[in-house]
Formats: sequence, C-alpha cells, structure tokens
Amino acid sequence: MEAFKHFINGVTYPTIMLTVILAIFPFIFPPNDFFQKWNRRLRLDFFWTKKGLMAVLALFFAFFVIGVTDVNSRLIFLKPDNVPIVGLLILVHTFLWVSMNQAVGNDRLLEAGEKPEEYHDPADKVLVWPDLVYIEFISLILLMSLLLIWSIGLEAPLEEPANPTNSPNPAKAPWYFLGLQEMLVYFDPWLAGVVFPTIMIVGLMAIPYIDNNKEGAGYYSFKQRRMAISIFMFGWLWLWINLILVGTFLRGPNWNFFGPFEFWDTHKLEALVNINLSELIYIKFFGMGLPGNILLREIFGFILVIGYFLVLPPILAKTVFKQLYQALGNFKYSVFIFLVLSMISLPLKMYLRWIFNLKYLIAIPEFFFNI
Repeated sequence: MEAFKHFINGVTYPTIMLTVILAIFPFIFPPNDFFQKWNRRLRLDFFWTKKGLMAVLALFFAFFVIGVTDVNSRLIFLKPDNVPIVGLLILVHTFLWVSMNQAVGNDRLLEAGEKPEEYHDPADKVLVWPDLVYIEFISLILLMSLLLIWSIGLEAPLEEPANPTNSPNPAKAPWYFLGLQEMLVYFDPWLAGVVFPTIMIVGLMAIPYIDNNKEGAGYYSFKQRRMAISIFMFGWLWLWINLILVGTFLRGPNWNFFGPFEFWDTHKLEALVNINLSELIYIKFFGMGLPGNILLREIFGFILVIGYFLVLPPILAKTVFKQLYQALGNFKYSVFIFLVLSMISLPLKMYLRWIFNLKYLIAIPEFFFNI
C-alpha cells in the first residue's frame, strides 16, 4: 500500500498528470477525422457507456476510500472547504457522461439512418403546466432537503477573525477562485485576473456564433459539432476544472506541489530560480548585462508574442485549419484562432515555467507590464 501511495504521489505531480491528460484529451474528444479514427480504433468511446461510467466511479470511490484511511490525505479530502470539490468530481463526470452518452448514441442512430432519441412528433406536446412545473417543484424540494441536511451535518469552515500576524499557510482563495489563483503563478495579475477570465467567458459564449452549424440543433450529437464541443471541453475541463483540482488537493504550504498522500511539510523547499526571457538570453546565453533600453532588452519577447498571435494564425490557415478557414471566413476565423491561441498559451506558459523556470516572456516592471 505504501508503494502504491508513492506511485500515486508521483503520477499526480502536475507536470506528469496534466501532460497525460493533455495527450489523451483529443482522442477522447476528437476534434477532427484523424482523432476520430483513433478514438474508434482505441475504443475510447468505452468511457461513454454504462460500463465505462461504473468503471470510472468505482476507481474514484476506491481512491477516495484509500485516501480516507491515510492520515495525510484524510485531512485534505474531509476538510469542510474541500468537501464540495470531492462532490464536484462525481457530479462533473456523471453529467458529462449523461450528455456524451446521449450524443454518442444519437451519432450511431444517425449513421444508421434513424432519428435521434430526442426527436418527437410535433403533434406530441408536453405542457408546461402541470408536467414541467411538477418536475421542477419536486426537484426544488429534493435539493432544499439535501442542502438542509448538508448544512446540519457538515461543520461550517469558520475560523477566527482575520489576524495579520498569523497568516495561513497556504493562503487559498475559495474553491471557485482557485483556478485564477493557480493562473497567477504563471501570469501577471492583470492577465490572470482580468484579461484571461474575460477571454474565457466571452470565448465560450462566442462558440455558438462562430460555429453556426445547423446540424445538432435540438438534440445531443458529438460528431456533428466536434470542433465546438472539443474546444469547449478543453477550456472548461483542462483550463478550469483541472486548475481547481490542482489548487485544492495538490497545492500545500508555500504553494509547493504535494501528492495526495504526501505530508504537508512547511519546511519543504524547492530550488526554483525563476528567470525572465531577456535575462536568459542576454545573461545566460550571450554572457553580458541587460541593455538599458527597454525595447532592446525585451525585443525577443515581443518577437515571440507578436509572432504567436500575428504570424502563426495565417500559417495555420494555410495548413492545419485550411478547411476551417474556408468555412468561417476572415473575421470568424480571426476571432476563433485568437481564442484558441489564448487558451493554448496557458499550458504553454506552464510548461515553460516547469521546464526552464521561465517567469516572463516580456518583463517591463517599470510600467507594470509583464507577459
């Protein structure tokens, strides 16, 4: 059992865990025919069957039971602040399975020339009153009862009044802001706290207007809306849910990474010397001091950022996204590729920090402008 716990601590280290999730993500949510082919060849649609649901839930409950029996992980799993996140793991996967199970089932029906499950004869109507209202009223009573029992049985995580001489270690935001707090590790506050959240919200709302495919309207279907669903799932699952889980269960004292079964040692030190791109090039590579001129000092960072957002999109339009560019046109493609590159910039920056200890591509602290 101890060997198993050490193994879990190793594979859940974010550099490994997030890499594995990032690698298998396009095969589980295939955005094009290439990944769809491998999805079928590897039988990854098993996740959206009833046996797949039972297998994943069984693994989760087994992991939770083992965690509750461990002294270190029990303090994290059963902490009142973290109980909603444990429930989040079950709810996210369950409702995701329900929708994807219906979508995959409808795709098979459509391939066989049949109607989707949600199809009904227009003459067959369901009245709002009493049918829908009764269901909503019963759901309201059940949910209120659940919250009442929860509030009675679970101790509220209230602590002493704020004391500036005794700061908690680690100091964590509420669970719904832990994704933003994790982004602050890799980006300046104006980017992680303002720009990126705005882009996420606006970008997710813009998906239906960019992908105005008439198919898949009124019924669940993955194959007919692969690109839109894949992008949404990447932004929601990888860039949001994963960051919340990392911040909740894997971030400990001094904001260091800890495994689920690892003791939160406040004296743990990681020898990380973060360095900016300009320092890496001028000091490490050229062996000289930083130029006094700001533009000359940060020219390499500007070239990378401008090339990433201005040069890369037309290259992708001529190669990888050629058919998509022809379908969307200039304006929609420009909005689409900006949103996609903005989302991808987060995992890219995370890997630059993990591999090269790179802090900022552009560092202009004189004007509080860092990227």
